[in-house]
Formats: sequence, C-alpha cells, structure tokens
Amino acid sequence: MSVAESNLPEGDSASISASIRQIVDRQKAAHLAEGAPSVKRRKDWLDRSIALLVDNQKEIVEALAADFGHRSHEQTLLTDVMGSIGPLKHAKAHMEQWMKPEKRKVQFPLGLFGAKARVEYQPLGVIGVISPWNFPVNLTMAPLAGIFAAGNRAVIKPSEFTPATSELMSRMFREAYDETEVAVVTGGPAVGEAFSRQPFDHLIFTGATSIAYHVMRAAAENLVPVTLELGGKSPVIISDKAPMEDAAAKVMAGKMMNAGQICLAPDYVLVPENKVEQFITQATSAVTKMYPTLKDNPDYTSVINQRHYDRITSYLDDAKTKGARIVEINPANEDFTQQPYNKIPPTLVINPTDDMKIMQEEIFGPLLPVKGYKKVDEAIDYINAHPRPLGLYHFSPDENEHKSVLERTTSGGVTLNDVIMHVAQEDLPFGGVGPAGMGSYHGVDGFRTFSHAKAVYTQAKAKFIVEMMRPPYTEKTRKFLASQIKR
Repeated sequence: MSVAESNLPEGDSASISASIRQIVDRQKAAHLAEGAPSVKRRKDWLDRSIALLVDNQKEIVEALAADFGHRSHEQTLLTDVMGSIGPLKHAKAHMEQWMKPEKRKVQFPLGLFGAKARVEYQPLGVIGVISPWNFPVNLTMAPLAGIFAAGNRAVIKPSEFTPATSELMSRMFREAYDETEVAVVTGGPAVGEAFSRQPFDHLIFTGATSIAYHVMRAAAENLVPVTLELGGKSPVIISDKAPMEDAAAKVMAGKMMNAGQICLAPDYVLVPENKVEQFITQATSAVTKMYPTLKDNPDYTSVINQRHYDRITSYLDDAKTKGARIVEINPANEDFTQQPYNKIPPTLVINPTDDMKIMQEEIFGPLLPVKGYKKVDEAIDYINAHPRPLGLYHFSPDENEHKSVLERTTSGGVTLNDVIMHVAQEDLPFGGVGPAGMGSYHGVDGFRTFSHAKAVYTQAKAKFIVEMMRPPYTEKTRKFLASQIKR
C-alpha cells in the first residue's frame, strides 16, 4: 500500500499516523496469526525481491536517472541492482544455518546432571525501514535480506528526494507482495515523522545524523529499538610508504562514484607533507583517465538537486574566502556555468583549516580536502580529535602500520589499501559508531539484528539440584556455597 502525502489531509499528522498505523497493525496481526515463517516461506520472500530487481532493472535505471537529473546507468546496475541481489542471495544461501539454535554452556555442576541451554532466534515481527535517496534501491533491499531471512515483515518509507524511484518501488512491492508482508509508504517530512512514531518491533534508518536525532526521539515514544546507519567524515591516511599512483586512483574512484554522494565516500585525505603535490598530480591523472569529460559524460552522476548543489558549492565558496587553495579537476576544461544538470567537477581543497565548513560537515559531494602531515601519529591524533567516522581508509604496505592505525582509531569499519570496499563484503557487519551510527546489519549480523535471541533453559531431572536452592537450607547447601564463593 502506498500512502502518498498529497492524498492525506494537509498538515493533519493524526490522519497520516492513523493511516500508517493501520498497515503496521495488519502486519502484526498477520505475523501473530501465521507464527514464525518456515524456511520455504522466507526463501520465497527473498526470491520475489531478487525477481523484482532482475525484471525491473531497466525501470530502476530510468527512475534513478530521472531523479538525479542524470545518473550513470552502469553505476545504478552495479550498486542498486547487482549490489542488492548479492545480499539477498547470500541470505538465501545461509539462512538455514543462521536459524539453527545455538547450544550454550550451563552453569557447573548443572550440566553434569542433564541441564541444557540454548539460544533460539525468533522473528521480531514488523520492521520499519527508512531508506535514503543516494542509493534508494540498495539501501531498501539490503536490509530486507536480513529482515526476510529472520522471518519478519516490513513497512518501507523511501525518500521524497527520489520520487520516481520511490513510486517505482511502491509499485514493484505492491505487485509482488501482499501488504501484510511488505508495504511502502511514500510522502514528505510529515509522513516521515509519523512513520518514525509507529510501534514497530525494530526500526532501521539510513540517512543524515541531523535527522537521526528526530527519528530516535520519535521511536523512543514506543521504546522501539533502532539501527541507525549514518555517516560522518570518513578519513583516508596515505602512508609515506604507499605507492601514490595506486592510492590516488583508488581514492578518486571512490570519491567520484555517485559524485561523492555516498555515506562511506572519502571525506578528507591525510598525506605526508612532502607528497601533497604528488597526490594532486596522481589524482588529476586518475580522474582524467576515468572521465576524459564530465559535463555530458554518461558515466558521471549529477548532484541530486539544487538544494544539495547549493550546499556543496557553499563549502567551496567558504573555503576560497578563508584562503584555501582550490584545485579543480576538469580534464576537458568545460564550462559548468551552463548545464542542464547539477554537475560539479571533482575539486581538491588543499590544506584546509578547521574553521572551514568543508571540514566541519559531511561533504556528500565531489569535493575532497587534502591535508599534509609530518608523521603518521599526527594523522591519527587529528582523526581522534574529531567525531568517530563511519569508515576509515589506510594505504600502506606495512602491516605494523596498519595494526597501529587499527588499534589507535575507532570507526564503523575499515578498508585497508582501498576505500569503501568493506561495505561490499556481505559476511562483515556494516554499521557505525557514535555519531556515525548505532547497530549493524549485513549477512548473519543482519539476521541477528532483526531477530530476538531467546534464551532457553531446560532444567536437569535430578530433584536434589532444585531442592538444594530452596529452604530449608542444609549443611550440604552451605558446603556447596562455600565451594563456589572463593577466589
């Protein structure tokens, strides 16, 4: 079912909330009536999502291109189509193993007399999914892999910034699932606020940290547990020993994907002071090789809308005003003042200062600050002096240096000798820490996030085990207590 904001009384938050609540209640009733779904049913849910992606790939590409003004078709197929099929297939292949009860040890000496303990993973019920605009299909489907594998139903609120894609997803899910299995709720901020206040059994939000405060506050009204996948300023440290050509090429490939509109995009690069110019040269070379032209290049994605275009360019204006050196990488020397879309050429901001907006806020665009450092300890100290990031990237051939960076920094995840790639490993948990997020999903970690780990204890048959714990206490009880209460 699709609840479009335009079809609801304007500003009537009670009506909006009631409409969404009806969907949640129907799903909860269906979950209680049917009980924990069988393996066959869970796999069927996963298969239907895989089929939606395969059968609607052309429509997905076209909808995202329309929403962005221009978005690389191949990038959409890579990230939102293929990148969604992988998690769904992974869950289907491994869910039976994940579902098995886990045997746990019982307290001595209970196990000697036949007592047993185990953990059973039980579906939570109905999961709310708030997905963002930058990868709207992937960041809806990837959570669904764990949600379905764990035996849950889902209500989805996609972004209003990608209306064509949101409407397409609404139609796709409506055609493939009953609304008691999956429902899509579309609309703007009023719908999003009402959605966050629903009594879900779990809520996963992917988006901006500034919005996460509101989501978490609203969810708290019903004590709904939340998984927050946010962002932050993910740093890159390039070691003095790292091959600069390779490092610069990988950094720029990650930064240029989706025009930098990725929560894990490199947000700033820390380079040895004596190699800053070398990085600039190699970064320029890498961009030129990938994108000989930018303005009309079908491989280069636009900024999502005018609001974000203005936000990103304001960072650049602020940095210029405050004295930063700006290096625009524009291989064909094209004029971006005349263009049908919101494209921004990749731009390096050299040795920015912390009073610049570009160093205070997540960029989410194709701008890349580059800061020089004297020793790697200085780079680590700089990272630790700022909020913990979602991702961290370290380039070095030295395993000991990798170890030092890993031990002395805290981030949601790490990719060594590349950027972003840890998120593509389905057997690794994906999530943030501190302001970068809360909780994780992907693979078995997603299954467990969307499951209730139920503790089950079976008492031993020997009667004296139970009797020893009850009054009247005997000398035998006292001797047992004395044997346990010791260093």
